[in-house]
Amino acid sequence: MDSSAISKSIPIEMATSLLKTPSLSMRTRLLHPTGLSIYNTLHGFSEGEVKKKLQQFSGGSIDLQKEDNGIGILTLNNPSKMNAFSGVMMLQLLEKVIELENWTEGKGLIVRGAKNTFSSGSDLNAVKALGTPEDGMALCMFMQNTLTRFMRLPLISVALVQGRALGGGAEFTTACDFRLMTPESEIRFVHKEMGIIPSWGGASRLVEIIGSRQTLKVLSGALKLDSQKALNIGMVEEVLQSSDETKSLEEAKEWLKQFIKGPPEVIRALKKCVSSGKELCLEEALQNERDLLGTVWGGPANLEAVARKGKFNK
Repeated sequence: MDSSAISKSIPIEMATSLLKTPSLSMRTRLLHPTGLSIYNTLHGFSEGEVKKKLQQFSGGSIDLQKEDNGIGILTLNNPSKMNAFSGVMMLQLLEKVIELENWTEGKGLIVRGAKNTFSSGSDLNAVKALGTPEDGMALCMFMQNTLTRFMRLPLISVALVQGRALGGGAEFTTACDFRLMTPESEIRFVHKEMGIIPSWGGASRLVEIIGSRQTLKVLSGALKLDSQKALNIGMVEEVLQSSDETKSLEEAKEWLKQFIKGPPEVIRALKKCVSSGKELCLEEALQNERDLLGTVWGGPANLEAVARKGKFNK
């Protein structure tokens, strides 16, 4: 029996029902991953206790601007300390991630630093005060939770690296889908110089981006990533033309627009599908892809495209 005969033998209603019948475990785990974290009380992690400690270290802010075209701009704003993360900024980052999880019209996101530099990582005042191994582990779990939720956002994200991205700032860039650099910018994982290793998930994500051999070179300090070296090893997608703060932001917006043409529900489903493909085994990823298809098949964008009868291979 040929494929056309098979397709005719399956009622449309049955096919639609199959597409929209979710695997309950999959729907719970990843179809709607918003709000899910890696660590909880079973791991000895108390988010409330960590928040109380972080609240003591003020300074700076995390600013979010949501534009009508579906692009959000997340700004790390603590320029007097090269946009280092204070405790309050870490708390605000989680708040902004939760806000972005619920931004149904969003399609893309640019992460940048204020005053033409990205971020120098953690504020040393907080690092010194949280000096015990227990404090370090708690902060590690908090930031890994936050950046994993950030990475799973149904938005196509790009880090705009102006100036320096150091330590935790360098780690944050790896949580984005893409990275762009300006000509004079640099990315440096300075953790070894501080007697530690990356703790916000940056090492694990870096291996996925550039491979284990290049990651060892970068984390050991043997390979310092100026914009050209970062481009050569695949750490960044492109080196922008301008180092000017305003002009490079406009360049980044134009670069991002090529990925977010189309309705939000389709772009967001695409991002969710890719996220599950990275994190799940093949069978589970395929099931999740099926469930996501059920959210857009027969939807407004699909019906409009079919009605146009256009050719998609031009």
